Amino acid sequence: MNAGHATLLFLGGIGSGLTGSMAGLASLVSYPALLAVGIPPIAANVTNTVALLSSAVGSAAGSRRELRGQGRRILRHGVVAVAGGTAGALLLMSTPSDAFERIVPGLIVLGALALLFREPLRTWYTRPGEHAAEKQPGERAPKAHRPPLAVVVFLIAIYGGYFGAAAGVLMLAAMSLAAAEPLAVTNAVKSIVLGFSNVAAAVLYALFAPVHWTAAALLAAGCLVGSWIGPALVRRTPERPLRVAIALAALTLAGFLWHTA
Repeated sequence: MNAGHATLLFLGGIGSGLTGSMAGLASLVSYPALLAVGIPPIAANVTNTVALLSSAVGSAAGSRRELRGQGRRILRHGVVAVAGGTAGALLLMSTPSDAFERIVPGLIVLGALALLFREPLRTWYTRPGEHAAEKQPGERAPKAHRPPLAVVVFLIAIYGGYFGAAAGVLMLAAMSLAAAEPLAVTNAVKSIVLGFSNVAAAVLYALFAPVHWTAAALLAAGCLVGSWIGPALVRRTPERPLRVAIALAALTLAGFLWHTA
């Protein structure tokens, strides 16, 4: 690990912390940084998961205002996220390296599309059931059959433990459907819930996977700085242009990884 690589990882960590705490796309910066310094894909992925633990810490420090009164909600979703993160880590450790390289671009495209089309997805999720027009006066409109939030959190946590690129975007979109609150609050909660998923996966990776500890430490230091700054920027940055820009960057990255896989 030379000085140039160390600088790249630290700066990549800052960018990862910023994009993760602002838009849920931490891995789209940190993962390529690890690949750029010569770490193989599987080792880069597990190293990335370990390093991103500091992103949850930084986000919590920078989002104290938004997290007030959210303890029970975070604990409820956090337990589900731990189970999902563990399942995702076990899945990764049983996936051959060459198969993993082919899967990654598709996962990134999925996250980018979720980011681009969040509003139509929200409309679909929140619309009433198909017989809503037939309700009697005074009755509640029947709810459409949609996946319960706990199930969605579990599935996203599996993805987060497995790879995680844009897992924050998926979690943010899912949680924004279930609560009418400022985006900054939902964003802060999703960062901590995904932190639970990362902790579960990181423990398994630390014990059984090829973590590059020097790279993880450098990346984590940058993530801590970036994720602490990010929540303050979320309060001031127009959301839609940011979402579109990051989604386009994600699609570009997916195309690059597909051609190099």
